[in-house]
Amino acid sequence: MTKFFAELLAQKDVLLADGATGTNLFNMGLQSGDAPELWNTDEPKKIMALYQGSVDAGSDLFLTNSFGGTAARLKLHDAQGRVRELNRAAAELGREVADKAERKIAVAGSVGPTGEIMQPIGELTHALAVEMFHEQAEALKEGGVDVLWVETISAPEEFRAAAEAFALADMPWCGTMSFDTAGRTMMGVTSADLAQLVEELPNAPLAFGANCGTGASDILRTVLGFAAQGSERPIISKGNAGIPKYVDGHIHYDGTPELMGEYAVLARESGAKIIGGCCGTMPDHLRHMREALDSRPRGDRPSLEQIVEVLGPFTSASDGTSDEDQAASERRSRRGRRRS
Repeated sequence: MTKFFAELLAQKDVLLADGATGTNLFNMGLQSGDAPELWNTDEPKKIMALYQGSVDAGSDLFLTNSFGGTAARLKLHDAQGRVRELNRAAAELGREVADKAERKIAVAGSVGPTGEIMQPIGELTHALAVEMFHEQAEALKEGGVDVLWVETISAPEEFRAAAEAFALADMPWCGTMSFDTAGRTMMGVTSADLAQLVEELPNAPLAFGANCGTGASDILRTVLGFAAQGSERPIISKGNAGIPKYVDGHIHYDGTPELMGEYAVLARESGAKIIGGCCGTMPDHLRHMREALDSRPRGDRPSLEQIVEVLGPFTSASDGTSDEDQAASERRSRRGRRRS
């Protein structure tokens, strides 16, 4: 088991992660509906350019182009038999970029959700989910990643399955969920729920947190929710570059590089140890985030009002943790069970 990522966490006050994968690859010519993972073998120079863009912008770590690398996701492109090949290639390209850098760079093996709904609501069994995550994890490990990184998860059952698979692969890992439904994940998980879940796992992650979701303000409210639980485990914040909007038939994120610099500082003050961007975040955003983190002294933990003043309003009135929100979540859960 590699200790490099844990050592990097211990050595640095804050780690700057990378930005978007999809947004950057679309700018390189990827077409909507295409599998980015196929570019690991078809367009390796472009994938290396993706990684290099983060390194040049000042990132301490970047995620591999393997978000949809499970058999379930690759099956949509008739590539379910290429899990090992495509994930290993994603990691090897990342290893090549990181190893030639003049400073220490960590390569994190991105693992996204299967895209299927797990039992008891859906049909995906725990055993099959573990098997798919384990297959991907072994390929990323073989390709040389320093740490596994499951992201954009909504269901606690899928989070647990990934954790079990990573234990089988004997690899350290980090994990984030996407809190995109009025402060909760699509399956009703709150920031407090995730903070409790990671401590209950037999092999807890090195760091946990949130990615994607809605706007930068919302993810910081979630980060404050993690910090309020008192966990000493490092917190991750990888927020989108603003709010997505349709402009001339394309999705555009309205977060400027300057706004993302402000977001990075507020994420640090809110309690995040690993700070990066998600959808819409380009190298220029990362450069402003790096400069802001390096040049601005630490401040006090911000209030919700301060976050809104700097980054704009929340997209929902609550972070999903009130009694009223809990009752609504339980009603949704009951409806889901009746449908299954």
